[in-house]
Parts: sequence; structure tokens; C-alpha cells
Amino acid sequence: MTDDPWLDRMGDALDRADTLEKGTYFEGFAEGETIEHAPGLRLSRDGSELWASATLNHDPAYWRADAAAERGFDGPPIHPDYLLACTMGPSVEDLSEKGGYFLGRTGVRYHRDAVYPGTELRVESRVVETRPSSSRPAYGIVTWETTGFDAADEPLCSYERTNMVPRREPVETDGGGSSRNESGRRSDPDLPTELLSPDGPFFEDFRDALDRAEGRDAAVAYRHERGRTIDDVLISVLPLRTLNTAKQHHDADAMADSPSGEIVAYGDVTRSIALGHARSDEATRREIGCDDERFHGFVTRGDTIYGFTRVVSAEEGEGDAGRVTFEHYAVNQRDEPVYSGTRTALVRRR
Repeated sequence: MTDDPWLDRMGDALDRADTLEKGTYFEGFAEGETIEHAPGLRLSRDGSELWASATLNHDPAYWRADAAAERGFDGPPIHPDYLLACTMGPSVEDLSEKGGYFLGRTGVRYHRDAVYPGTELRVESRVVETRPSSSRPAYGIVTWETTGFDAADEPLCSYERTNMVPRREPVETDGGGSSRNESGRRSDPDLPTELLSPDGPFFEDFRDALDRAEGRDAAVAYRHERGRTIDDVLISVLPLRTLNTAKQHHDADAMADSPSGEIVAYGDVTRSIALGHARSDEATRREIGCDDERFHGFVTRGDTIYGFTRVVSAEEGEGDAGRVTFEHYAVNQRDEPVYSGTRTALVRRR
């Protein structure tokens, strides 16, 4: 016993006290409203390099002044994956901290060729759509358009994402909905007989491989050799460095009774690892954007992430780069898909 009754009766006090909740229930969102998120990050070279190094995105243009100058940059810019994660991070507390499945993201666009360290990021979101879940009465479905701006209110990065969000009060449902309607996942045809790989990392290599596949039961698709095992830096440090407050990534006690049974990796970490594997086999000049991104399963500490890529198209461009569209997949050590998305980038010519 002590002379402080609060210490002696803390368990009783915790049971009786109200909890000041974080996050927003489904009923709190109204279509068309704009949400100004708490002040975001000052993008730093240290943060960008930590993100890029931990996710195996080792493009020297984001590290070295000479490589950046060869690309036409004024200096090493902020890595686009870090910019995207920092745009999403401050939005979590207002939009999705209550939990609920991440159903997808599309329309990821980078509005500048380069964003530099020292840029102060401001983030806002517009509620695009709210609708009931046809299969989960305790949840609704919300789509937001989120944009990151600099101090001059010039857009830097934007995307649209859709989440299940818990309701304050569950509603009745006829259970007639399908997961396809709610997730938007595509139904892919049978795999082709032949899977071809490009002869190198340049635009011409991707274009020529697609030409070889033309008129045959073939596709340009290949796996990447590297794997990356999820460790404490990836699972907790990276999301917290982007101001992502979701308990899924750092509160083991809260997650003990969740479907995963433990804390899980931030989806943008999984995505960035998959894209890092792919970029290591490309002569990428600049990112254009991503669409149809989905996260298909839990990624937890100790899982190893591998990458698989299909080349969709290669279009002639101006100057020393062409436009290539890829479909990327991340799989774990059991070959289970955990991420997929379509990405378009400018790839250097040979």
C-alpha cells in the first residue's frame, strides 16, 4: 500500500473512467466535406534515406549529388515512396484510426518531377463517397481523396483510397453483397503458357520483350530475386516516422485479440519493398503514378516479402526515356499475395 489512493486503486479507476477516443466513426463522415489534418511533416533527407534504405530502394539519384545531377535534379530529392507515406500518415488519425480493412487505393500521382528536403507538408482530404457495407453490418465504406501540399499550397502528391470504417451503431444487412463489390478486385483470366523476361533494365528491353510476346500465348512476367524480412524498423519505426498513428503498427496489446493476433506492417512499407525489388531491375528515371492498389493479407514480423512483375505496355516517349506500365505483386515466403498494383514510370533508354 502507498499513501496515494490512485496508485493503490488504479485498476478500479481504469475500469470506471471514460476513454477519450481517437479516430472517426463511419457516421462522422459526410460526402463532399474537406478535412484539414493536423500539421504534417517537414520532409527530411534523413527520413527519406531511412525509408529508402530500409525498403531496398537504393536508386543513387536519391542519395548522391552526382547521380541526382545526371537525372536533372538540383540535388537528391525526397524518395516518392516516402512522400506518399508521409502524405498518408497524418491523415490516419482523422480517417482510419478506428480500424477497418483497407480496400484499395488508386490515382496515386506525383505533381512535381522532384520534391526536395526541407519541404513543409500540409495534408487535406475530401470525402468522395460513403456507403453501407452489404456484408458487414458493423462497418461502412468510405472513399477519400487525399492531397499533400507544400507551404505555398502547391500540390505534391495525391491519391484516392477506400476503407471499411466501424459504425458507432451497426445496421441490418441482407448479406447479399460480395467481396468483389466491396474490394473492387479484378477477376483475372488464366495465365498464358509462356512467361518471358526482358533482356535488360532499359526501355528498349521492355518494349522488345512485349514485341516477342505479341501474337503468342505469352506474357512478359518475371520474379525478383531479393527478399526483405519484416523487422522492427519496418513494422514500427517507418510508420511512426510518417506520423501514422494506427495502433495496428505499434500497439501489441491492442492487436493481441485482432484477426492477425499481432501488430502488422504498414501497407505502404509492403508496397515500397515490392516496388524496390522491381526498381532494382529497371533503369527508372521518374515515377508517374500508381492505380488499382490492393492489400490482400496481413504482413507481420518475420514475414519475408518478395516481388513479381508483369509488363503491361511500353510506349515511346520524348528524350531519353519511354513510358512503361507494370503490374506489381508482393508475395510472402509462402507465395501468398499480400499486395498488387499497377504502376507507370519513365524508364531510361539504352
